[in-house]
Amino acid sequence: MPKHRGQAPTKQTAEPGWRIREHLQEPERQTPRPGAFAGQRLFFRSGGFRQDTFQGGLLCWHFTRSARLPVFWQRLLYTVTMYLLTPVIVYRLAWRGLRYRDYFGRWKERFGFFPDPNINQSIWVHAVSVGEVNAALPLIEAMMKRFADTRIVVTTVTPTGSARTLKLFNDRVFHVYLPYDLPASIDRFLDRIKPKMAVIMETEIWPNLYHLCEKRGIPILIANARLSERSLRGYGPVRPLARAAVRSVAQLAVQSKQDAERLLRLGAMPERLVITGNVKFDMPVPSGLERIGKVLREYWGEPRPVWIAASTHEGEEARVLEAHARVLRRFPDALLVIAPRHPERFRPVQQICKGYGFRTLCRSEDTVAHHDTQCFVVDTLGELLNFFAACDVAFVAGSLDPIGGHNVLEPAALAKPVLVGPHTFNFEQITENLINDGAAIRIQDSASLGDAALRLLADRDLRLKMGHQALLAVERERGAVKRTIDLIEAVLHPGVRRAESVSVGPGHQS
Repeated sequence: MPKHRGQAPTKQTAEPGWRIREHLQEPERQTPRPGAFAGQRLFFRSGGFRQDTFQGGLLCWHFTRSARLPVFWQRLLYTVTMYLLTPVIVYRLAWRGLRYRDYFGRWKERFGFFPDPNINQSIWVHAVSVGEVNAALPLIEAMMKRFADTRIVVTTVTPTGSARTLKLFNDRVFHVYLPYDLPASIDRFLDRIKPKMAVIMETEIWPNLYHLCEKRGIPILIANARLSERSLRGYGPVRPLARAAVRSVAQLAVQSKQDAERLLRLGAMPERLVITGNVKFDMPVPSGLERIGKVLREYWGEPRPVWIAASTHEGEEARVLEAHARVLRRFPDALLVIAPRHPERFRPVQQICKGYGFRTLCRSEDTVAHHDTQCFVVDTLGELLNFFAACDVAFVAGSLDPIGGHNVLEPAALAKPVLVGPHTFNFEQITENLINDGAAIRIQDSASLGDAALRLLADRDLRLKMGHQALLAVERERGAVKRTIDLIEAVLHPGVRRAESVSVGPGHQS
């Protein structure tokens, strides 16, 4: 196995929550459950599929039957399957392009074909989509300061992530799509950007990519690493393949102790695990945001109650509108700002709102809501913070259905009381901390969502109290970016040791 340029710092410390050591014992390996399929997350991220694409299909059968094969043969089977599925991947891209035309663009990049940028010894950062790009923002900004002479390459998978990257960084970074997890495509990509290190945001695992980076001696650091119990169970039959991937990583900068324990169960090496906290706590609040919020409220009508449903998914919007109907019975002048997660939902959500009989406007056509508007659809990208700033209460969607929830820290950082549904496993520890701190409320369905929104809209003192608790929680957990940057430097320059990195906030110990 080739040696990484940098290994984890070896200094031990008695402080809990810093380096994973003997007190975090690695549990016994779990035997994969017969008949289970665990490759969905791998293929979804690398090939652009939904998880249910493979349920009950040939791929499920192959990987279930191959559960006990050596890693070499599992990787070979994975690679052959990926090549065989390439036409299906392209078909799915085309199908998505019919609903969101940006999927038609830049296909060659997805196979590693793009003009040589004449880059050497770059630091490559990968962030799948908008959420990961936003999370990576303070980290990339810090990297550009710490490693000013090094060119930063940023890759994404989705067009929305690409648009967000270009908007945030313009030509300060080199941006392309990450190619599919096909060896030839990955080789072309690595030959062009010539990275001296890869920084992967939030535990995205591609067996061929990780294997080829290891083969070339390119160290990988997984930043803001997390792994839910549900995702861990999903690896089942291909756990040996996933284990080989995470063991090839030079360093895992993990969000919490719970994530660290699950990564150990997946097969991560304890000496390469460091709990750094969540970099999303370090996301900067743009200057002038408060003023933008006030201007929007002037257009909407300053005294009226306003709440937002952010990052909604298909199936959730109708329940949010049912909750808004409950709100309108008490506050006839109330406004719901609804922001669909995916662009292909923009027009359907407008139609659903009008179908409920609500007076509806949208951002792209009408710019702002009017005094008598009941629903305002945010059908643009990159403006969510502006609308959080203008609202009284924030419901963070993706949590009514088992999607796992979305980033609750954005409204919390703006001192907004937060509502979430029952399914928040993607942000498990953060959400629980906000609930325990009295900054967030968990609801179960549309009725309880409407009741909670009503309660908060009717009680200004409660809103202010919850908002204050949210701000305290965010401030308490800051510092993950600094700790992660120090780890990156330790990987790049093994002789450099920064003692100040050892301090970890109390929230990371739980």
